[in-house]
Amino acid sequence: MRAVVLFLLETAGFLMVGAALLRAWMNQVKVNMSAQPGRFVMALTHWLVAPLRKLLPRSLVQSRVDWGSLAAAVVLALGYGVLWVLLQAALLPAAVSSSILLVIPELALRLLVRVMLQGLMVMLLVYAVLSWVQPGSPLMGMLDRLCSPILKPVRRVLPLIGGVDLSVLVLIVLLQVGLILLG
Repeated sequence: MRAVVLFLLETAGFLMVGAALLRAWMNQVKVNMSAQPGRFVMALTHWLVAPLRKLLPRSLVQSRVDWGSLAAAVVLALGYGVLWVLLQAALLPAAVSSSILLVIPELALRLLVRVMLQGLMVMLLVYAVLSWVQPGSPLMGMLDRLCSPILKPVRRVLPLIGGVDLSVLVLIVLLQVGLILLG
């Protein structure tokens, strides 16, 4: 039962933090938010992003970076850490000490980094598959806008090999190494 509850918390945390980070990235690269997945991430995160934007200084709200969505991702990750600690305390009360509260920021940071790395990997996998199967699809245009800024530095270093762009594969391998190092 403990594993099921922790799995559900992990899944909900991943989805919510991922939606907030995707919203920030979509706003950064100026992707139309009225199409999918923009509408989905807006619906999933608006309840938190809108109040956070009111709390942020005007200079941050008006900057090019979507600090409201990034702040929402951090708040959601911290909420995940708090819930994880509370669940551990409820499920294993003997194993919990007061120092476990120090774990919350670490849990939040690990979740943020893992969601970022895994989210990028999924986005790149879909991008790679669509580039071969359906390169003219509307989704491909949006994915190109989302992935190109990340792929550009790799493409500068790695030439085409036999007319094939291996930058996506190299970046996926690097993201996987990052996940392994994260543990």
